[in-house]
Amino acid sequence: MSNEPLQTPRTGRDFPPSDEESLITRQSLLQRLGDKDDTEGWQEFFETYWGLIYRMARRAGLNDADAQDVVQETVIAVARKMDGFVYDPERGSFKAWLRQLTRWRIQNQLLRNRREEERRHHRHPNEEDSRTATVERVADPAAEEFESEWDTRWEENLLQVALDRTKRRVSPASYRIYDCCVHKEMSASRVARLLRVNIAKVYLARHRVGRVVQEELLRLQREILAREQSAIRSSPS
Repeated sequence: MSNEPLQTPRTGRDFPPSDEESLITRQSLLQRLGDKDDTEGWQEFFETYWGLIYRMARRAGLNDADAQDVVQETVIAVARKMDGFVYDPERGSFKAWLRQLTRWRIQNQLLRNRREEERRHHRHPNEEDSRTATVERVADPAAEEFESEWDTRWEENLLQVALDRTKRRVSPASYRIYDCCVHKEMSASRVARLLRVNIAKVYLARHRVGRVVQEELLRLQREILAREQSAIRSSPS
């Protein structure tokens, strides 16, 4: 296995597609998950993790289309394997299990791309460089660095999902105040002047929206724990 670091994207972007593009991906995915009863649950799962999986695929050097394919294939793999997922603290968490599934799908896509490249160049399988296995020559994300990158992106993704959910629960004006105070690191007095609101409103909105963000983060953590507890209940005694 290659020990080369994760590649930055060679072309294009490494951030998720637009809302319209993600909607197309989500609709296509839900059609492929048509045999699964909990469509709403899978939609929520997709909305929670697709950005994380997409970013990891882009960081590995895949283009936008291939990264979206990795998202779909990973979520489908989760759907197929979830019944067989057994939580074992000694073997790892749901987070680690999803990371491994994602890495395998990225490797598979990199391998397919390499084979397609070799076909386009009409390489003969007996050429000298074929003595090195193709899977070893592709830009495979090294396990240790992939894990480190995954841990960082995991936390970032959970926060972003919590913020997205928060936006649906609070007014645009309140969220803008929170965004200015927390993300743009503006003082309360500056935000009050910028948005032409009473400074007391700034303090109140920042507090209330911040509380909702923490509630959503806690909800996400509970969802992850629920999946692991469900796996424990379904495991053989």
